[in-house]
Amino acid sequence: MSIFDFFKKDKSSTNKSEPSQLGLDKTKESFFGKLGKALAGRASIDASFLDELEEILISSDVGTETTFRIIDRVEKRVKKDKYLNSNELHLLLRDEITLLLTENKKTEELNFTLDKQVKPYVLMVVGVNGVGKTTTIGKLANQFKKHGNKVLLAAGDTFRAGAVDQLEIWSKRVGCDFYSKGMNADPSAVAFDALEKAKNENYDIVIIDTAGRLHNKINLMNELSKIKRVMSKVLDYAPNDVMLVLDASTGQNAFEQAKQFTAATEVSSLALTKLDGTAKGGVVLGVSDLFKIPVRFIGTGEGIEDIKIFNAEEFVNSLFEV
Repeated sequence: MSIFDFFKKDKSSTNKSEPSQLGLDKTKESFFGKLGKALAGRASIDASFLDELEEILISSDVGTETTFRIIDRVEKRVKKDKYLNSNELHLLLRDEITLLLTENKKTEELNFTLDKQVKPYVLMVVGVNGVGKTTTIGKLANQFKKHGNKVLLAAGDTFRAGAVDQLEIWSKRVGCDFYSKGMNADPSAVAFDALEKAKNENYDIVIIDTAGRLHNKINLMNELSKIKRVMSKVLDYAPNDVMLVLDASTGQNAFEQAKQFTAATEVSSLALTKLDGTAKGGVVLGVSDLFKIPVRFIGTGEGIEDIKIFNAEEFVNSLFEV
């Protein structure tokens, strides 16, 4: 079983996730409000409607490149299958957006298991200050702990005031272990010692917080590269996953952050936060498609339990459910 399977619902469950459970109410309201107006009075899907659809997608922060890709897919499907009404358009859009998201899936790269593969599993978390990075770490730690894993949080964000204390508070709240060398310590040294501790004390997973500075891409690249290089001296496979946390409510800024971090390090997965407070949920589609990185988790609220493993079909269906 993959380490990420711990978040999946019991397969026997027949309950569907509502938009409110995924934090998508505002996105759905905005997207479908605009879509409904664009469809009003139309008897067919024509070029003028596709122009309006393009504007709707871009205004929902799907991003220009991904919008053009969706429009192209829809246009080809309309020509081929002759869809004519709004209900059929919803189905067409749902299918094409789901397909686009699933094409970016790379589950093989994250398929480390606790019982068959080496451990500890090493999750390195990156992202700028203010996106909910530390909170996401805390929520993930809570889930891993609840499923019987021995969890260690490592405070590698040593330059932001209060970052170390904030992570320690989360560790106490979750009931997992915490490692720190204090403020202004070398993040690479923190990572090295944390992995030594995790290896020697038989931890199942170690989650390493990193500095959220983005003032200089060269410095960022050097720092993250050094952390990864030092970790590999302890565990030659580390890190298993480099997860970039993005704030969905920042819209186009999320694209720029993804651009900077993917240039600085080998980001292998994404976590999107604050979906519950924005109408810009389209950024999930755009960032995943543009950078070809799978979305792994979405934050759906402020509570400790408000995090879900991302499922493309579930996400898209929740947007299109009436």
